[in-house]
Amino acid sequence: MEKKKKTQKRKQRRVLLLLFLMIGTGIIFGTATYAWFTANKTVSVNPIDVNVTAKSGLQISADAQNWKSILDVSDLTSASGTYTAAVNQIPATIEPVSSVGTVDSTGKMEMFLGTVTADDGGDFVLSASKSTETNTTASGAFVAYDIFLRTEEAAQIYLTSNSGITFADDNDKGIKNATRVAFVVLGNKDSGESVSSLQSINDGAASPVTIWEPNYDDHTAYGVANARDVYGVTVNQGTGNAAVTYDGIKAAFGTEEGITLGQAKHDGTSTGSNNATLFQTVTPAIKTETGFDENQALINLEKGVTKVRVYMWIEGQDVDCENNASGGKITFDLQLTTATE
Repeated sequence: MEKKKKTQKRKQRRVLLLLFLMIGTGIIFGTATYAWFTANKTVSVNPIDVNVTAKSGLQISADAQNWKSILDVSDLTSASGTYTAAVNQIPATIEPVSSVGTVDSTGKMEMFLGTVTADDGGDFVLSASKSTETNTTASGAFVAYDIFLRTEEAAQIYLTSNSGITFADDNDKGIKNATRVAFVVLGNKDSGESVSSLQSINDGAASPVTIWEPNYDDHTAYGVANARDVYGVTVNQGTGNAAVTYDGIKAAFGTEEGITLGQAKHDGTSTGSNNATLFQTVTPAIKTETGFDENQALINLEKGVTKVRVYMWIEGQDVDCENNASGGKITFDLQLTTATE
């Protein structure tokens, strides 16, 4: 009997300790409202839809030789079979990264993976490392892939109203409000060129970039609090808000810089560094509301074949990229057309 009582007491202590642990964790995540996510916070991307409407002779390809009107994920993930230089990174989960849209000599847009840690004083300090895509579906913090567009005459490309980034289930946590898509135009060649010549199109650092910010006008209650408490910016909950200016990361830096989240901007102050060398204000060329009807030209195509590298990511410097938004599944729908709606 005495043994049974001792066993029950041990069980009660374990349950009590577990409850304390759960309560403590709840307090930590309930009060820590800040940009970026803590460790092991990811967002499932499911699925990535790439749909191109073929109007005025527009065609699309994942390898510059098999032309069609619509590409899906399988076309992108299998492109390396006929396009050996393909670097299509389409992971199952993504993490917050940041970019100002700078393209390096290889034609890749520079992306930086941020990490938040607490210093000895209890402040949240940001560090960033460069993240470069590889040809994989198994890993990676963001999505990147090449597409080839062919037209028999010069044309302007537009996003249709079917394009957008939405939550894939009923538990919308607001992460879609921090998404970005970039289009890097790597160059153009005559459609009569060889497949290998078309695949090698790459203007490198000279490639123009267009950044699209969908859902810019929408904020959750947590996003409102994060904008106020971390960035000193006032936004309202719900839709109909003006676009919020943000400073993207343009160079890697470590925790030794002592840059707190509130200082993570080009006009901030930090210990031992000039933030202007690390951050840059980003103004996306195209900003659209939920359910938009956008007629602004995305890309100016020349006659022939144009190679475009597409990036899709969660912008860590966005006011809506905060702990409470992490998790869930988002859908990227991309539809391009040569005609305005």
